[in-house]
Amino acid sequence: MKLAQKLTLAFLLVSLVATGLAVASVGVTTSIGFNSFIVDQREAAFLALAKSYYQEHSTWQGVDDALRENGLLPPASKPGSKAPDPQPFALVDINREVIIPSGDYQVGTKIQKGILEKGIPIELGGLRVGTMLVNGQKITRSAIEQKYIDSVNRSLLVAALGGAVLALLIGFFLARSLTRPLRALNTATHQMASGKLEQEVPVTSKDEIGELAESFNQMSADLAKANRSRRQMTADIAHDLRNPLTVLGGYLESLKDGKLKPSTERYQTMQAEVTLLQKQVDDLRILSLADAGELMLQVQSVNPYEILGRVQAAYLQQAQAKGVGLEVITRNVVKDVELDPERLEQVLGNLVSNALRYTPEGGTIQLSASEGQTCVIIHVTDTGCGIPPSDLPYIFERSYRGDPSRSGEESGLGLAISRSIVELHGGKITVKSELGKGSEFQIQIPYSAKR
Repeated sequence: MKLAQKLTLAFLLVSLVATGLAVASVGVTTSIGFNSFIVDQREAAFLALAKSYYQEHSTWQGVDDALRENGLLPPASKPGSKAPDPQPFALVDINREVIIPSGDYQVGTKIQKGILEKGIPIELGGLRVGTMLVNGQKITRSAIEQKYIDSVNRSLLVAALGGAVLALLIGFFLARSLTRPLRALNTATHQMASGKLEQEVPVTSKDEIGELAESFNQMSADLAKANRSRRQMTADIAHDLRNPLTVLGGYLESLKDGKLKPSTERYQTMQAEVTLLQKQVDDLRILSLADAGELMLQVQSVNPYEILGRVQAAYLQQAQAKGVGLEVITRNVVKDVELDPERLEQVLGNLVSNALRYTPEGGTIQLSASEGQTCVIIHVTDTGCGIPPSDLPYIFERSYRGDPSRSGEESGLGLAISRSIVELHGGKITVKSELGKGSEFQIQIPYSAKR
């Protein structure tokens, strides 16, 4: 059974139970109230007729016939016939003897004074000439009274059936309305299962179902984006690996056929291509370890300037060859920080390598550090060409290349790896850039790094 059917049946069941209880309650209340009204009405009529009869005749003899004529007593039973219907009123004369029976009060029975005091006195000229006793016996309705009650009960039953039909219709439309977003989600999930990851369902409410739809849309968009990124990264990596492999294959084939003579320069070129391949494979390995949460840090207490000095020494020759200044600014004093120095050197190496690639001759690259309230901040600033504003939100994504000319020079994973390593320390990496003026990367590392 589908959810819409279950909800419809649930609405109908609740409506039937509520309507049934309401009808039963109204029916019982109406019956009790109507019976009470009949008793009060007959009591007043009985009392008025009895008093009028005695005032006119000065005796109770024949009062029973007068009461029967006015329908206040059931007809007298004939021999062998059914006993008359019970009635709730007894009449007692001045001698405390029952003259109109009711229930346990039989004709001629002497009534005690205590019981008489609970009855309704019948007085004429200030003298008590009789007493009406109410024994609480169930009253029998007349044909007209019973017809009225039957009419009320039929009306209640019709109202209950109409309410049930209305509840069924409302329940059906409510169930359809409530399950419409779920049906859309179900269709979208089947589309995603078939490979169409980018799905969007309409958000028609602000309740939990609406929040679920929004979360699904966000998840679908993220999955589609991740899938596009994965495909792009796979294509880029395949392209990047093909170039050095082509160079190596060409050299090896020419050397084997004797078309090229072995030389130091040619072996150095081949070694450079192998080194590039190893770098790309290492980058992929680091990212896979970071994704799996298995990239371990060897944390130790170290001063950030020690790391900056080692990075400067590693890239100083390359910077000088390009005519770019590489400086470590030490005007700020910073305390030691707990971090993995090798991993942080890898991050800074990626940043400096990128800065060298985009900083023209005569430019400068500065490495510095400063203290924040809870973290140390490492700055890598260059006077290069800058990063276009449209590229800034994406530069830390895998294989993102704002400049297509970078293809083949690197794996495109350097900044993604840098972000993973910094986040593994519990920190974050940000960038500010202006076209034609340069860029500044900031790395924030907490004083107490994660272990």
